[in-house]
Amino acid sequence: MNLDQSGDSETRFAAYVAGLGSVIGHADRTKPLHDYCTGLMLPGERKSVEPMAARTAPARTAAQHQSLLHFVGVATWSDEAVLAKVREMVLPAIEKSGPIEAWIIDDTSFPKQGKHSVGVHHQYCGQLGKQANCQVAVSLSIANHAASLPVAYRLYLPETWTKDRARRKKVGAPKEIKFKTKLQIALEQIRWACESGLPRGVALMDAAYGRDARLRAGMTELDVYVVGIVPTILMWAPGHSPRRMDKPMNNAGRRDEPELVSAKKVALALPKQAWCTVTWREGSSDQLSSRFARVRVRVGYNKLIPEKLSPEWLLIEWPEGEAEPTKYWLATMPETISFERLVDLAKLRWRIERDYQELKQEVGLGHYEGRGWRGFHHHATLCIAAYGFLIAEQATISPSGPRSAMPFKAPRLPDDYRPRGSALAA
Repeated sequence: MNLDQSGDSETRFAAYVAGLGSVIGHADRTKPLHDYCTGLMLPGERKSVEPMAARTAPARTAAQHQSLLHFVGVATWSDEAVLAKVREMVLPAIEKSGPIEAWIIDDTSFPKQGKHSVGVHHQYCGQLGKQANCQVAVSLSIANHAASLPVAYRLYLPETWTKDRARRKKVGAPKEIKFKTKLQIALEQIRWACESGLPRGVALMDAAYGRDARLRAGMTELDVYVVGIVPTILMWAPGHSPRRMDKPMNNAGRRDEPELVSAKKVALALPKQAWCTVTWREGSSDQLSSRFARVRVRVGYNKLIPEKLSPEWLLIEWPEGEAEPTKYWLATMPETISFERLVDLAKLRWRIERDYQELKQEVGLGHYEGRGWRGFHHHATLCIAAYGFLIAEQATISPSGPRSAMPFKAPRLPDDYRPRGSALAA
């Protein structure tokens, strides 16, 4: 379906929802689909079901509330089919600015007060920057410098949840969902993307994922990557190579290999002339620069035969004025890649940080108040669908225009409307 057509935003939105409706199943789901997506794009502080019902049907809020609740929390339409349709319709708009350059693996968290919502656990919450009660979802996005779009999205279900049958049953977690780490979910999503024939891109991950040798090894088998790492990862510095060539390394990575050193030690040993200032483009216009160095190294992967290790780029950032390097990356890019291109790809991962901020602030990704597995994923799918439409809309405006392209105005709420939990409703 071509979204680059004449007419206003509402006309294009109607065509977009019709495209989604073609894979949603029963015809009676088309109206709540339209209303739910509309509610996600209307102005408002909360994009949970109740306030969206009041905004989309002010004269019949209670009935609309029940309709939207059933559609998002109970109806058995396919998240995968809807996301595939979103890709089909939105990808041409993204590629107007250039081909897909990256696949970005990331996770996002949602702080929660209670303990009954599916997947809630005391774990690291990126949104708060500390351990807290929260849900965490792992995603894969396709991206270029103009936009990114999530194409796979799955809740991380902690092991305590997977072992609790009563708790699983209460939130409707499918029986086939077994415990998998976030790293395992990420690798599954990458493999799925390869099998699905998505436009190829360089895999980008932050250090929370890139530090894992098994994930990096799995990624190397599939495609190239540029991943953040922690400075303690062991490697052979330039000019050194493995001595013991007949057995895998042990878990400590040091079997008869005294010349293995940390990435930080490699960085600190580099001569002054190895460092240079590189400027990269982040976002649509801002130009940023910092000081970088890069060297070819072999990394000490646990339990792998040393002679099978291929050289990789170690990229290090050490901004002027800092006491030591601040960021490290490993990259399986060709040896011929330019310094500027390598830095540009490493920094492109931050594209997803801004897009997640907009997914949460603009379309309410974290506002779902239901507790079930199906509702959690249905809400996320519809948020991605709404965000995909906004990406397509942004492609129709000039680069100097506003980044946000909310196409609708909120209707007036009934005078007697009182959202649950408000002081006026008490």
